[in-house]
Amino acid sequence: MDESNESRLARAQREVSPRKLEKQIALASASCTLFGREGYTRASVDALAAEAGVSTRTLYNHFPGGKAQLFQTVVTWTSSEVRDAQLARLRATLDPERPPRPDTLERDLVALARAFVGLMSDYPNHFALVRHIHAEADHVPPEVLKAWHEAGPQPVGRALAEAMAHLAEAGLLDVHGDPALTAAHFTALTSHTIVQSTHYGVLPLPPKETDRLITGGVAAFLRAYGVR
Repeated sequence: MDESNESRLARAQREVSPRKLEKQIALASASCTLFGREGYTRASVDALAAEAGVSTRTLYNHFPGGKAQLFQTVVTWTSSEVRDAQLARLRATLDPERPPRPDTLERDLVALARAFVGLMSDYPNHFALVRHIHAEADHVPPEVLKAWHEAGPQPVGRALAEAMAHLAEAGLLDVHGDPALTAAHFTALTSHTIVQSTHYGVLPLPPKETDRLITGGVAAFLRAYGVR
């Protein structure tokens, strides 16, 4: 069975000395900025070492797999942070113990979409990495793509699908037997629209335009999945 990202981190904390782990975190933090600016293909090992203020030998001592291992570490780390933030906002907005009322469902879905969109400004380095991942998918090692999906998109997608299933159980949505697809359509109509329009936050939209796209996306979603 493949090792999860969480178990990798727990193993590292057990097997790596606190001083070495601190150095690895510092290297990953510095590399995050360079990867976000240059992307995976253009960022060289020499440039990554210079960004962190260390020699290439030191970088390889901490990351024997070189650039690929460092990029996977950075992507997994930032994806885990954003995942936790997304899950917290999802729980706060669509608590299965306190589902929305029919007259507040649209308001709460708009609030959720706004919360997800707001993460682009809260975690700009992460979304810069994701932008480069999509642009360079044919050059990024498959194991890195797999680690990214496992750390962030997959657990968030499952949680959102569960939230849609709970809304269906409460009689607020008709998911047509597929809560995962319902969740995917919600994301596509709301946050993905903003992501594409802003190029992952690089060119922010005016607040009124952001609100128009979010509220319009939620309205379209409810026309497809709302209970009439």
